Amino acid sequence: MIERHMVTTAFDLPGHRIERSFGIARGIIVRSRSVVGALGASLQTIFGGNITLYTSLCERARQDAYDRMIVQAADLGANGIIGMRYDATEIARGITEVLCYGTAVHATLLV
Repeated sequence: MIERHMVTTAFDLPGHRIERSFGIARGIIVRSRSVVGALGASLQTIFGGNITLYTSLCERARQDAYDRMIVQAADLGANGIIGMRYDATEIARGITEVLCYGTAVHATLLV
């Protein structure tokens, strides 16, 4: 499994040398809001502030996409990911795709 400190949005890993690139690793998840969740979130909008039901849904979707990207990179033989990004697209009303992607690399510690 790829360790958390070996994933970065930068294009290098400080203290490491990129020895090999395996190309893009990605994780994708498609989520929809439930009717109950949408109703609960609608009630939260009446009072304003953070809509916790949607916040937690978004956080779960991003974490799932991230986890899938990590698995794909590890399957390629990588021990790190550089240039990691998130993207999201609404496919249909209430249905959102979340994509997490980056370059899977093998990096060695500089001595």
